[in-house]
Amino acid sequence: MIEYGRMVMVQQLLTNASREGARVAILQSSENSDVEAAVIDKIGGIIPVTTSDIAITPNPVSSAVSGQTISVEVSINFSQVSWLPSPLFLGATQLSASTSMRKELVD
Repeated sequence: MIEYGRMVMVQQLLTNASREGARVAILQSSENSDVEAAVIDKIGGIIPVTTSDIAITPNPVSSAVSGQTISVEVSINFSQVSWLPSPLFLGATQLSASTSMRKELVD
């Protein structure tokens, strides 16, 4: 139960962080560093996510044109976030969340 409870908690954190990253990514002046900072800030140090765990499409985000879909995916291996020294069931599981939004239009 501890393993699955932790997995659900981390999955929710990843979902919220990818959504926050996408919200920043759709702004006209956004750069990849802004998106990555928003994701890491949303997670708040609860899990060890780094910029290499964040995938932004298109890359760089500043190349997106108005109306284009931008995706932000955050991934981490469960063994990096488990509370157990050696996870019994979910050790090799890759947890990820992705959010897609359209780049804001300028009128």
